[in-house]
Amino acid sequence: MGATDSMAKSVDVAVENVGGIDRTSVSFTSGVTILTGRNATNRTSLLQAIMAGLGSDDVSLKGDADEGHVELTVGDETYTRTLERKNGTVVTSGDPYLEDSEIADLFVFLLESNEARRAVERTENLRDLIMRPVDTAAIEEEIDELQAERDELEQRLDDLQSLRHTLPDLEERRTELKSEIEAKRDELEDKKEQIEEADQDVGTTRDQKAELEDALESFRDARSDLEDVRYNLESERESISALESEIENVEGELTDLPQEVDGDVTEVQDHIERLREQRQVLDSTVNELQKVIQFNEEMLDGTSSDVVAALRGEDDPDDVTDRLVDDQVVCWTCGSEVDQSDVETTLDRIRNLRQEKLSERQDLQSEIDDLKTEKATYQEQKRQRSQLEDRRQRAESELERRRERVGELESERDRLEERIDELETEVEQLQDETQSDLLDLHREANELEFEITRLQDDLEDVSNEIDHIESELDRRDDLKAEREDIQDRIEDLRTRIDRIEVEAVEQFNEHMESVLSILGYENLERIWIERKQQRVKEGRRRVEKSVFDLHVVRSTDDGTTYEDSIDHLSESEREVTGLIFALAGYLTHDVYETCPFLLLDSIEAIDSDRISRLVDYVSEYAEYVVVALLEEDAQALDDAHERVTEV
Repeated sequence: MGATDSMAKSVDVAVENVGGIDRTSVSFTSGVTILTGRNATNRTSLLQAIMAGLGSDDVSLKGDADEGHVELTVGDETYTRTLERKNGTVVTSGDPYLEDSEIADLFVFLLESNEARRAVERTENLRDLIMRPVDTAAIEEEIDELQAERDELEQRLDDLQSLRHTLPDLEERRTELKSEIEAKRDELEDKKEQIEEADQDVGTTRDQKAELEDALESFRDARSDLEDVRYNLESERESISALESEIENVEGELTDLPQEVDGDVTEVQDHIERLREQRQVLDSTVNELQKVIQFNEEMLDGTSSDVVAALRGEDDPDDVTDRLVDDQVVCWTCGSEVDQSDVETTLDRIRNLRQEKLSERQDLQSEIDDLKTEKATYQEQKRQRSQLEDRRQRAESELERRRERVGELESERDRLEERIDELETEVEQLQDETQSDLLDLHREANELEFEITRLQDDLEDVSNEIDHIESELDRRDDLKAEREDIQDRIEDLRTRIDRIEVEAVEQFNEHMESVLSILGYENLERIWIERKQQRVKEGRRRVEKSVFDLHVVRSTDDGTTYEDSIDHLSESEREVTGLIFALAGYLTHDVYETCPFLLLDSIEAIDSDRISRLVDYVSEYAEYVVVALLEEDAQALDDAHERVTEV
């Protein structure tokens, strides 16, 4: 986790035209590196250069330059970054250390404007900030997909259970069919014997007998064809009934869907576009405010000595640098001297305005996400309607075809019935009373053969169904195991967000307790976060979400404890709390695995002795800790720490 967990690698930084730096190069190794010096020594600019090399876009280009460069070498690997001024904005490119710097911007680059540090001061929603690197929407979507898979498996298992209950009836039916077939075969054999005996009794001539046999054969064929037609006719009518039911079901589903969605989709898309335009305006405003903030911070830090000298009408920037340590600064808009506290107050208002714009942008993004979901719902309804209409059209076409087929079969049935009547008349003319009995025997034998064929078909269907059910039942254990695996994955996803929230709270509370003990603030007993559920506004909806409540507990001289407000913390106490909150995010998201750096700046509100103890504490959790300090604060830190005195 900390600096001792990985092989030490040296870091080299080459900078050109970043912040207030013209050109410089700096090297340091693992552990704590202190950037020390008076104001106007470009310490913040060097931190910004390191941020740029690591991947941040929150970096300023030197005011009089159109292009800047950073080359960051960690061990044997070199990373490059270029900053270019285009259309009034700074565009970055190159091959940085991190592919995505969002999580590092929150929990690694702890400069004065760092959002995690300022969130504590402004008592913003700490939970949302900690959870920002987590794609909760993707997790919820994956949960929905897994739930659909699980529901499908449960339905299949329910179907298998139902099939299992039908198995005994099917096996009994198979036994009955076998018995019926055997009985019919015995009956058919008996009929054949009767026919053979009747044939022997016929006293007609050979030609008459042959003619009679031909007529009987034609009669049998016609009867067989008639039974086939009747069977096909029954099958077609069953199919027609099924198709009519399907059409009715489809029309019911179509009725349940909204009638019109095209207009809704267009309206939602137009709304999304309008919100995106508003977001772009906010982005532009936020970027402009950030430039103003960075410029003013650099001016307060004394980075632009030449500008201050020009405003004072003085020639020597070094004299200006010496005077920047007092409480008077030159107003870079009018050139007059004003109290530094007045400028800082104005700068705080600009920072607050930028934060408000960021909050507005976040609300807009939430509303855009909701509208995208709404649009997807409309599009899904349209897709469902299209599929249902296609199903209905196919079913109606099939229904029309089968009705035509029924008409053809009915005509064929009528023709065969007429043909059978004709053949019966012909056979009756060819035979005497004995021969009439023979005709009846042939008819009965023909019917038995047809019944045996039908029973054999039924037996085959029942046997196939039994085999299918037994095969499906053999898969029950696999389906159950698959369902349990999916359920475990669902539970893991459901608890992932909770685990991250719980870990973040535990990390903050644990480290806050340790740091307060180390730093020894009087009458400050405890600062801790409570995680609880609360209904909050998310876009245009109200949902149940976790929130982090920050509590401050103080004690009186007689030992009585009471809860205080974050607003009553001293500036030093607020800065420490913000830094520990950022450290909790750093550890919760295992940022040290991808970015083993921590950059600290603007911690002068904390006294030098406490700065020393705080830096020693956080150095246990990052391989490279780079901190910018004034000379008097740096003196309190261990001499063994590496120092950079010239930038």
